[in-house]
Amino acid sequence: MASSGNGEVETVLGDGVPVGSPEVAVLNSKLEGLSLGGSDPPTSAEGLDDSAQPLKIPSSQRSADYQKLIQYGLDEKVAAKLDDVYNTGKLIHSDLDERALDALKEFPVEGALAVLKQFLDSNLEHVSNKSAYLCGVMKTYRQKLRSGQPVNSHLLHNFGKGPDEEKIRAVLERTGYALDVTTGQRKYGGPPPNWEGYPPGLGCEVFCGKIPKDLYEDELIPLFEQCGTIWDLRLMMDASSGLNRGYAFVTFTNKEGAQEAVKQLNDYEVRKGKKIGVTISYNNHRLFVGNIPKNRDEQELYDEFSKHAPGLKEVIIYNSPDDRKKNRGFCFLEYESHKAASLAKRRLGTSRVKVWGSDIIVDWADPQEEPDDETMSKVKVLYVRNLTQDLSEERLKEAFQVHGHVDRVKKIKSYAFVHYETRESAEAALREMNGQEVCGSVIDISLAKPPSDKRKKEEVLRARERRMVQLMQQQRSIPMMGHMALRGGRGAIRGQMPRGDFGMLFKSCLSMFSNLIRAAYFQLKRKYFLFSFQTSLVSNKAKILQKKKEFMLSLIHEMYQSK
Repeated sequence: MASSGNGEVETVLGDGVPVGSPEVAVLNSKLEGLSLGGSDPPTSAEGLDDSAQPLKIPSSQRSADYQKLIQYGLDEKVAAKLDDVYNTGKLIHSDLDERALDALKEFPVEGALAVLKQFLDSNLEHVSNKSAYLCGVMKTYRQKLRSGQPVNSHLLHNFGKGPDEEKIRAVLERTGYALDVTTGQRKYGGPPPNWEGYPPGLGCEVFCGKIPKDLYEDELIPLFEQCGTIWDLRLMMDASSGLNRGYAFVTFTNKEGAQEAVKQLNDYEVRKGKKIGVTISYNNHRLFVGNIPKNRDEQELYDEFSKHAPGLKEVIIYNSPDDRKKNRGFCFLEYESHKAASLAKRRLGTSRVKVWGSDIIVDWADPQEEPDDETMSKVKVLYVRNLTQDLSEERLKEAFQVHGHVDRVKKIKSYAFVHYETRESAEAALREMNGQEVCGSVIDISLAKPPSDKRKKEEVLRARERRMVQLMQQQRSIPMMGHMALRGGRGAIRGQMPRGDFGMLFKSCLSMFSNLIRAAYFQLKRKYFLFSFQTSLVSNKAKILQKKKEFMLSLIHEMYQSK
């Protein structure tokens, strides 16, 4: 959904389908009841009621905006219905940008009338970007059509009970906060009234789950404002039902408010028998990508993945214990924001994207545990980024030695860790040198997070391995159509095949056999990748050889059983 004035065109109709594409033409034929061979469309879109039709007003008596819409290329019925919406005062012509008008122009007529009726029936009191909201309604219409639901006038009107607007209005008047509504979420605040300063940082946001789907801000805000000052509250909405999705994100102005919310409201009974869950939420900027070629380095992976989505900052790989020149078959992609990472996950997760011919597996990386304030208050090590490749550890040590004694410096490509003898020296260097130019590059400095102990690191690796196994199992379900056809084909061949069709039979059997070989190949490939991933977590070469023997023996046994 286009959420702002500079949104992408591909989100108007959803799933990256641009206006005017062949898929939209097929969608038009489906919505208007036209088969690809051609047939007469229904007169009322399978029951489109009269309220969705435009008022019967002669075009000569329509407003000047109606003429603008006709000149823009909209259908007469759609332009007339939109002019009716203008006359209600809920929308003015300047509220719609080119994206919305282009989408309406490409949308089928009866579908556009149903969408405009839904838009007219919606409560737009708290909608700031009405053009984006209309695009969201069109996206919902299209998604419902894809799910196989019938196209009729009630398609978008099966909404559940919405919020009590009087209670919502009372909360807004009491707090002075604003409420912005889109088809995907309801955002309260952000920032609070008269706010001065920076937005809240990490650890200030909580995730609230198990919310009853007919519960809204008038009940949530009084609960959370008892724990601290709310920066914003985002209630996720289901555009197809009009109810919430059962979860929300609440950001406080400081960490104390978030921690108090977890303490007070986790397992809180918001209604009889209905308990909500509240936990600290960290914006994840990192993706896990599996099944990448092992002979690719960081720069090659960065160049490849940066083609598919913007905002990629860093590629993290781990070397194989067998061959230090190869990676372990997976990597982590670090993005500049959660929004950029989410966009990359959607684009890379489609079957259309292949990396050097490989089908990759994309998922969120495991969230990194954040150290508490007490632990960070003892840190004497600085994490320095944006360093040039030719900068040596000796020159870097000299630059930081000005603020106190430096025990040692460890530089790794474009970043380094500077170990001070005292906490005071580290704080002075952080304060004076952050954002300054060092050897031709503006550096970024922060306190380094203490390294986790080996047990915790092993637990993280094991959790990553378990999730990898689950992903492999989910993608292992290859349709065995050839096998099914072969088993069912034998009975059909006997006594039913006309003489002289042996050539057709041979081609059919060859196709079935090819499908069987292809399915077996992909199954073996996934098993080998899973085995490679498991052995990459083992550093002992003797154990790796033992695992290889066990893997080969299991394959031989499986082949013998299948034979």
